[in-house]
Amino acid sequence: MMYWNSLACDEIEALVSTMKWLQVSVAVHNEVAEAVAEVFSRHAPRGVVIEAGPEGWNAGPVIVRAYLPADEQLSDRKRRIKRALGHLNQILPVPVPTFRAVAEEDWAEAWKAQLTVLHIGRQIVIQPSWLDYAPHQEDIVIRLDPGMAFGTGLHPTTQLCLAAVEDLVRPGMCLLDMGTGSGILAIAAAKLGAADVVAVDDDPVAVEAARANVMVNGVSDVVRVVQGSLADVPDGYDAIVINILSRVIIEMLQAGLAARIRSQGRLIAAGIISGQEPEVIAAAEQQGLGIVERRQKDDWVCLVARPRLGQG
Repeated sequence: MMYWNSLACDEIEALVSTMKWLQVSVAVHNEVAEAVAEVFSRHAPRGVVIEAGPEGWNAGPVIVRAYLPADEQLSDRKRRIKRALGHLNQILPVPVPTFRAVAEEDWAEAWKAQLTVLHIGRQIVIQPSWLDYAPHQEDIVIRLDPGMAFGTGLHPTTQLCLAAVEDLVRPGMCLLDMGTGSGILAIAAAKLGAADVVAVDDDPVAVEAARANVMVNGVSDVVRVVQGSLADVPDGYDAIVINILSRVIIEMLQAGLAARIRSQGRLIAAGIISGQEPEVIAAAEQQGLGIVERRQKDDWVCLVARPRLGQG
């Protein structure tokens, strides 16, 4: 196993020509994970994932991980990440990050080794596309191949969102999935009866993975996967689901996410570490939303909000 920060410049150039991704990871306490993820998110176009360490979510460190493309900006991205983590370390304990070269096919195989058939909520079953599963009559099965996109069902935030979607989606609804990743939440909404689902992501790799998963699950007539940002999204949704970092949720709320919810609609927001919850609630309330439900799994929180004028 070769770590990038131990290589000379000429060796780096040679390695860049033979691989596609550089994995950056750091093991930190739960309370620090959100801040580290925020640093990574500035430089990792594939997104950031926070994983449980060997001792589980509530004990020991968690692992913050992201993937950097091996392109002409790689050295600058590495330098900026190290500098930002160094500044953060003056406030909170953050170890030196680890960098490791990863081929795209190796990344995919690493995910496959972690995934199993997963039951979530009352009916939802996540079936990795390469595994067999004999469904029960009541199962809502989502066949999934995440590729290089995040959203496998393993993470507590995804599980919280899926359970909330299962409880809130009604037949005929129009739903927006911001930052769709693998498309898992959009597909779940469609299979639960939503009539129109728009799944948006700014990452072309995620869009490709989501479109493939939508097709495999037979919901192409309901789910439209769009590469873009909030600015490309019109108004008028019965439900919006967003499972990203707290900072991004706050930014999108400030950019008009709440205005796209119908008066009786709901916002499902997750990816929130419990320590960041007050900031997200404050941002939601500033945009005219009231929190009507709170869910928690380990240190992760999912908030359900609605427009205040729509409360009855």
